[in-house]
Amino acid sequence: MRGAYADACVINSGECRIMARVQTARDEASPAGTVRNRGGLPKRRGPVLIKESGTHEMPGLRERKKIRLRQQIIDTSIRLFRKRGYENTRIDDIVQILEISQPTFFRYFPSKDAVLREVGRRGFICIKEHLETELSSKTSTAERLRRMYQGMAREVESDRPLWRAVVLSGAMDPVRSPEMRRPEEIAVSLLREILVEGQKRGEITRAFPVAHLAEFMEGLYTTIVRRWAVDLTGPHSLGERVRSAVEFFLRGVQP
Repeated sequence: MRGAYADACVINSGECRIMARVQTARDEASPAGTVRNRGGLPKRRGPVLIKESGTHEMPGLRERKKIRLRQQIIDTSIRLFRKRGYENTRIDDIVQILEISQPTFFRYFPSKDAVLREVGRRGFICIKEHLETELSSKTSTAERLRRMYQGMAREVESDRPLWRAVVLSGAMDPVRSPEMRRPEEIAVSLLREILVEGQKRGEITRAFPVAHLAEFMEGLYTTIVRRWAVDLTGPHSLGERVRSAVEFFLRGVQP
């Protein structure tokens, strides 16, 4: 959810860790396929292209190289953001490490901000999966929200340099990055579902529309993560801040 619901995703050498660890998806245009080995165990294979007829075709060498280089640009950029900080990382630094030209970099990403937007896109995918997990659980609404937000806070807190870069760049802010609007809408809709179930169980007040309650909780969490990410001299326990915000919200929505 907005800007910092990012908050819960850590990309680490091509891996997305949010609340529950989730394998980073490859480029959406080239979903990966799975085959079985002789022992019946899953074995990864390369990206698969799907034709309009519905048949599958392995991409050629050139396409596989493009996919690989795109991921290398993301991984290298993230390592530098963590090590040097977002503001101190130049595109020149990224291309020198990868031994590619700037025009090559720009064929994949128009700016270093665009690299972080890719991180944000994957972050929303992770958030969606975590919310779906909570929807399938049988626990109370209060426990769902506590577990979800605390898990997200732990993930963000474990990779502060990266999420500081995400916050500063607005990579997950749908106002500054319009392409994030649809992923955010999906994540917020799942939060609303959790609250709707809470109302049906009599655990959440019906005095306010669910859409408003979801916005309140999202706003609390987003503001806390943003302040924490850039407040380098203040208290550093994001978990404590998030715990207080969730308890404040839960007291306010009691029926």
